Amino acid sequence: MERSKITLLSTLLLFGLISFGLNHIHVADDSGQAVTLIQKYSYYYDILLTIGINIILAVGLNLVNGYTGQFSLGHAGFMAAGAYASSWLTLSYGYALGASVFATTFSFVVALLLGGVAAAFTGLLVGVPSLRLRGDYLAIVTLGFNEIIKGVIQNCDALGAQRGLGGMAQHTTFFWTYAFGAITVYVVLSLVNSTYGRGFLAVRDDEIAAEAMGINTTKYKVLAFVLGAFFAGIAGGIYAHFKQFIYPEGFNFMKSVDVVVMVILGGMGSTLGVCVAAALLTILPEVLRYVAHIEALPEWLRHIAENRMIIYSLLLIVLMLTRPQGLFGAVNLKRKKA
Repeated sequence: MERSKITLLSTLLLFGLISFGLNHIHVADDSGQAVTLIQKYSYYYDILLTIGINIILAVGLNLVNGYTGQFSLGHAGFMAAGAYASSWLTLSYGYALGASVFATTFSFVVALLLGGVAAAFTGLLVGVPSLRLRGDYLAIVTLGFNEIIKGVIQNCDALGAQRGLGGMAQHTTFFWTYAFGAITVYVVLSLVNSTYGRGFLAVRDDEIAAEAMGINTTKYKVLAFVLGAFFAGIAGGIYAHFKQFIYPEGFNFMKSVDVVVMVILGGMGSTLGVCVAAALLTILPEVLRYVAHIEALPEWLRHIAENRMIIYSLLLIVLMLTRPQGLFGAVNLKRKKA
């Protein structure tokens, strides 16, 4: 445990140094003016932060789908709850402590945490009545709750309704994105590898046997659901203060499917695999977009690359057919046997 804490603190320090360098190292742009690395490579910076946000989402969902063995399709709804709650808080009270960098940053972090709490509370409301179900029935119910959350936001004028909500300050940085990503990984791994966390694995392996042994399976499923929703809310708040504009359709069913695909592709119950899959599935569409605009390539190849979402889908199908356990699924199985 002490070693993992030292690793976490070292990782946070490293992310802080990288973030400082990105904001303070200046290079010349195309016109010869001195700009920061973020300003010159804003496109790559956008992808980098998107990877971090997706890692938080996928690792949180992996606790539910991978380690606890449930199947949730409502993760985008919890992300929306956190995004809108934290955005409303910063828009209403972001300068309550003053306009200094420290005051606004402190307000942002508090808003992120409260957004996560709002998402966790939403997860509790969803989880208590629905997690007595299993399999496909649970997936359908969570999908329904996702649409309910989106519908509530669409009809709430205080949150911008269908118009969307904007005007948030861009507080999201490399440090905050990856710091919360590292904390998410640390919390999930520490919980699952603890004595208490073995209950999640027991529920996944055989829920009936776990109940026969006296384990309160509903409690463990609800806890996993609430924690997953909390981290989804954190990711939503980071996303909102990075894009500075959010709208209900940005948190639809397809967003939930994207996160589920990351979990399945990386390997159910493999935190490392989920992180790698989140990075790959964020980068792959952009690589195909880049290939489509390389003029040196044959026109037929560029035309194929333009239909990048079809290629993206085909690659996922091929990978699932050839490696159904996911990228790192076999690694975890070997460790368990050992």
